[in-house]
Amino acid sequence: MDLGLTGKTVIVTGGSSGIGLASVRAFLDEGANVAFCARGADRLADVHADLAREFGAERVFAQALSVLDRAAVEQFVAQVANRFGGCDALITNAGQGRVSTFADTTDDAWREELELKFFSQINPIHASLPLLQVSNAGAIVAVNSLLAYQPEPHMVCTSAARGGVQNLLKSLASELAPKIRVNSILLGLVDSQQWQRRFEARADQSQSREAWSAALAATKKIPLERLGQPQEAARALVFLASPAASYITGAQLELSGGVSRFA
Repeated sequence: MDLGLTGKTVIVTGGSSGIGLASVRAFLDEGANVAFCARGADRLADVHADLAREFGAERVFAQALSVLDRAAVEQFVAQVANRFGGCDALITNAGQGRVSTFADTTDDAWREELELKFFSQINPIHASLPLLQVSNAGAIVAVNSLLAYQPEPHMVCTSAARGGVQNLLKSLASELAPKIRVNSILLGLVDSQQWQRRFEARADQSQSREAWSAALAATKKIPLERLGQPQEAARALVFLASPAASYITGAQLELSGGVSRFA
C-alpha cells in the first residue's frame, strides 16, 4: 500500500534512538524527507551521518536541542522550512517516565515532570503549526503511554502528566481540524534504552536478555509474552502521520501486547 509520503517532510523529536530513530528510518523508507532533533549532540551527529550515507544527505536534517527550549525549537523548525520548503507531519516523541509514588515525589519533581511532558508537546506543536496549516496533509502524532488511561501506583507523577497530555491532544484534534489531524499512540512496554539499562542492572547477571525479557513480560502479564519493539511503534506512527490515514483524527492506538485493562 502506498502511504502517500513520498516527497513529504516529517519532523521527529527525540529522533536519535529508540522509537524516534526507528520512526526516522521508517519515514525515510517511505520516501519522506525527515528532520529530527535530540539533546545529545554527539550521538545525533553519528546517527545523522549514517542516515545521510544510507538515504542521501539531501533528505535528512538533524539538530541538537532541548524541546523545552522554545526559541531553539522555533529556530529548528524555521531551518526545516528553509531546507525542505515546509512540513507535512510532526511526531512528538516525549521523554522517559519517572518512577515515584505520591509520597516520595517532591514539588520540584512534579514541576519538572509536568513541564517535560507538556512542553515536549506544546513547543514543537506551536513552532510547526504555521507549516502544518498550509500543508495539504498536515498531521501531528504524539507518542504517549498507556499510563494516560491506566496509571501505575509506582509512577503517579508520570501517569498524571500522561493523562493530561492525552486530554490536550484530544482538544487539539477538534481545535486544529480540518487542516491538521491529531492522533497518538499509547505505549505499553516497548524495548528501549531504559529497558536495556534495567537489564544491565538485573539482580541475576547470568540471565540472558531473552530470558530477562520473557520474565518481565510474565510479571507484567502481557498476553503476547514479550516486550514491543521500536519498529512496531514506528510503523503505527508512520501510518497515522500519512495521507493513508486521512480520515483518522482524535484517535489513540494502543501498542501494549494486550496488557490494557480499561474498556
